[in-house]
Amino acid sequence: MALNVAAAVAILLLDARFTLIAGAIAATCSISVLVVALAATRIAVQDMQEHIALFEQARDSTRQIEELFAMTDMLQAAEDHDDAGAVLMATSDRLLPEFGGALYVFNNSRDRLDLAKAWNITEGFEPSPTLLPGNCWALKRGKPHINDASSNTLCCMHHLGSAATVEVPMMARGQVFGLLMLAYDGPSAFTHLKGIRRIARALADSMSLALSNIALREKLRTQSLRDPLTGLYNRRYMEDALERYLSLAERTGAATSVVMIDLDNFKRLNDDYGHAKGDAVLRDVAGQFVGALRPSDVVARYGGEELMVILPNCGVEDAVSKAEMLRLRIESLSEVHGVPISASFGVATVPETASNAADVIPMADAALYAAKEAGKNRVVAAEKRASSSDGTSAAGPRLAVTG
Repeated sequence: MALNVAAAVAILLLDARFTLIAGAIAATCSISVLVVALAATRIAVQDMQEHIALFEQARDSTRQIEELFAMTDMLQAAEDHDDAGAVLMATSDRLLPEFGGALYVFNNSRDRLDLAKAWNITEGFEPSPTLLPGNCWALKRGKPHINDASSNTLCCMHHLGSAATVEVPMMARGQVFGLLMLAYDGPSAFTHLKGIRRIARALADSMSLALSNIALREKLRTQSLRDPLTGLYNRRYMEDALERYLSLAERTGAATSVVMIDLDNFKRLNDDYGHAKGDAVLRDVAGQFVGALRPSDVVARYGGEELMVILPNCGVEDAVSKAEMLRLRIESLSEVHGVPISASFGVATVPETASNAADVIPMADAALYAAKEAGKNRVVAAEKRASSSDGTSAAGPRLAVTG
């Protein structure tokens, strides 16, 4: 009997031990499963966060691409640098609202860049009105360049203020047309600027094509209006300008004068010294005219060595005085070129000598031929109309000023 009881107790003790062991094993397995589940959950959360970040990055990239496409579309309608700068400023404000910006374009002689547009200007970022290409590392290298004095970067000579800037040259068809400058005035500026270089290059690429098209249109427009040798207006523009000035003068009652100029003995100059010398003389004569007359006056190459000047709000006496001044300027070129240079002038005025545009050019031309016949190198004005206050007849041109 006692043995049976002992055996039963032993069996109970063994069962309890096995139960404890089994429970411990089950608990361990449960904890392991929990740990694995937590790890899997953490990995899933990380994956989800990465997917969300990628999604947001893709969404931002899509928005940037849409903005850049919209910018390119708007730039096709830009007629000048002001239009292009306005489109750039609007796009930059949407894509990079925390950054200031500036657009620089080359002047006609390409010896400096002028500020065309600036936005989000702060105390630390005030772009200068002009900058020289030789002072800009971005233009000298043809690559984007970051100016950040706080990070000890190599800064351009024109860099001023506390704001850091990234400068991107605008290049198209192998030629630089301008410079895009983006600025950040705050901590970690270098990191911020490095982060936007891709967008900055995209903005610069879109703008470079627009600036190239604007330059091409301006060149074609200039070629259609200007004489390629002298840079003066051509005959087509002169005729349109004369019609406009005379229409305006008719409403206001002001006088408009026309001066016809012909270089004396120009064929002999070409024959004796060559056409290169003749071209040089024509260019210098044109330069004398442009430098001596008002911005409102129109100087045109009428044909060959014959030039024409339209003088709005100018009576016949004043026109003769201006013509005499131009005659002396042309005569002074003889010493510069080492050859005799002179010109004959004919002056006519609406309404003092002519009644309309159809009469004023023939009358100025007739006065010019009278100056030629009188010995050249002189100014002749057409006779005033009989209805004028002095009562003189309109028999023909009269000698006004002699050389």
